Amino acid sequence: MLIKGKVHKFGDNIDTDIIIPARYLVTTDVKELGTHCMEGVDAEFPRKVKEGDIIVAGENFGCGSSREHAPLSIKGCGISLVIASSFARIFLRNSINVGLPIVISEDISRNTAKGDELEVDLEKGEIKNLTQGKTFQVDPFPRFLHQIISSGGLMEWYKTSWHKE
Repeated sequence: MLIKGKVHKFGDNIDTDIIIPARYLVTTDVKELGTHCMEGVDAEFPRKVKEGDIIVAGENFGCGSSREHAPLSIKGCGISLVIASSFARIFLRNSINVGLPIVISEDISRNTAKGDELEVDLEKGEIKNLTQGKTFQVDPFPRFLHQIISSGGLMEWYKTSWHKE
C-alpha cells in the first residue's frame, strides 16, 4: 500500500475531543464527521485537507475517550494516514477497526514540517520526505493489517474474508 500526501502537523496530546468535539457525536456519517475534524485546534482544517493528505503528530495522539468517531472523522475529511510518535492504545485499535492506517515514528514527527510531501510504503516500512529528500524506516504493516485496512476496517474484512471450516 503506497500513500502520498501533504503533511498537516500537530503537537503532543491531541485528544479525541480536539479531533472531533463531543457535540458532533450525534452522527456516525463519516463525511459529516469529516467536516468537523480537528475543529478543536483549527476550525479551517477540513477545508485545508486534500484527499490523501497525512497527519503527522507528536506523543499520545488520540488520547481521551474511546470514541470511534475520532478516526472516522479523520477518514471522513480525506486524511489517508496518521503518523505520530505514539498513539493512545484505544485510538490505535479504533483506527484499525475503521480502516485508518496509522504509523508510529518519532523520526517523522521530529523531521517533518507542515506542508512537506510524504510518500509512504506501508509494505516496505519506508517513509520518504520528498520535500526534504530524506528517507526513514518504520516497522512494515503485517499482512493481516494490510488486509483489514484494504477492506475498509475490521467489520468489512470480516464480511468478505472470514471462512468457517
